[in-house]
Amino acid sequence: MGFLFFLLVAAAVAESAYGHDDYRGSSSLQLPLFHPRSGELEQFAAPITAVLDHDVARVRFMNSKLDGENFTRYPGVGGLIGGKSIGVPVNPGLSLGVGNYYTRIGIGTPASYHLVVVDTGSSFSWIQCQPCDIFCHAQAGVLFNPATSGTYRRLKCDSPECSSLKKATLNSPVCTTSNGCIYTATYGDQSYSIGYLSQDSLIIGSASLPGFSFGCGQDNEGLFGRSAGLLGLAKSELSLVSQFSKRYNYAFSYCLPTLNGAGGFLAIGGGSGRGYQYTPMLTDARDPTLYFLRLSAISVSGRPVPVSGSAYSTRTIIDSGTVITRLPPAVYSAFRTQVVKFISSKFRSTGAFSILDACFAGSLKQIAPVVPPIQLIFQGGAALNLSPQNALYEVKPGTTCLSFAGNSNPDDVTIIGNQQQQTFDIIYDVANSRIGFASGGCR
Repeated sequence: MGFLFFLLVAAAVAESAYGHDDYRGSSSLQLPLFHPRSGELEQFAAPITAVLDHDVARVRFMNSKLDGENFTRYPGVGGLIGGKSIGVPVNPGLSLGVGNYYTRIGIGTPASYHLVVVDTGSSFSWIQCQPCDIFCHAQAGVLFNPATSGTYRRLKCDSPECSSLKKATLNSPVCTTSNGCIYTATYGDQSYSIGYLSQDSLIIGSASLPGFSFGCGQDNEGLFGRSAGLLGLAKSELSLVSQFSKRYNYAFSYCLPTLNGAGGFLAIGGGSGRGYQYTPMLTDARDPTLYFLRLSAISVSGRPVPVSGSAYSTRTIIDSGTVITRLPPAVYSAFRTQVVKFISSKFRSTGAFSILDACFAGSLKQIAPVVPPIQLIFQGGAALNLSPQNALYEVKPGTTCLSFAGNSNPDDVTIIGNQQQQTFDIIYDVANSRIGFASGGCR
């Protein structure tokens, strides 16, 4: 009865304070969004073990950054400056390339089209460019050639965009001998992109958006899969959403399809018009670019997992590039016990697989009928009602695991991963500081 009362009160608060109203932007642009292990990049997909290893690296860096730890590396940029090789201190960002969804964008006039990963944990966008003065990793499709675009230009070191690089990439820009602005974008797995801060027209769907600021990469090394680059959706001045917030609404939405699904999309400027359930979008001074929210409860088969409310007090982010949801240790332990109780009644438990420690002998299709209803409930009453496909991950034929993991440190950040976000239409309404969820966005 107490939990039912909580849900009723939460729903009433959500209705009055944050609403279930439709978000209908005055205009929006839409792109198809593809699963990282499907479509044109399927043949280059990393093994599941590599995906999970890089998931660990991404989560480790997020916690290090939020805890104020500083990491530096020194890739040389001298080949772009024109003088002798020098090193600049840089800070690694998030691991990319193996767990991120991707889309296709056009750059330049006339446009050339490129597959790029989409990441809510990154604020800066870049693609590999000819002539690749130092190194370009193998990518699907041709490299962007700035010389063939009539609207391309490099930005100067005294431009306001160059001044915004520190916040967007965590690294200070470097100036060439001709006052050009060099960016350095680095990631938690030691991958990096270095090149010229540039502007050109960005093609999204049928719309051409002039003056898009991005990195024209000349030294791009690491684990980016076969993507041409990255589209950053976090909250700095140089992110895609921020750059076009005056022309379109300061919002975006997406639906992440399942491996064998369809209909995934990324919409810039608004949502689909579905009835969203909203929760407040929170900020954290330690990284104001990430999307924070508050997880307030988890229920299994209609009952809250038996933990105190204080167990949910850690910071929570929602992230498109983290695959496996991370929970506080006490919450995960109680949640795992409840779910395993249902599944183990029909299927034999097996050993752990990488970071996943609740695995069973059986395929996802076989186990799905015994998976109990699971709800992730957020501040204000908004909820993700998870399907078996959201809750389980078939790591190899005949072995399926619970797609959640517990943090080793109770103070580590809670992360809502992309496995749990799949098929939901999720809107990031930055202008109104709220995040909304609607079911049935794609499959």
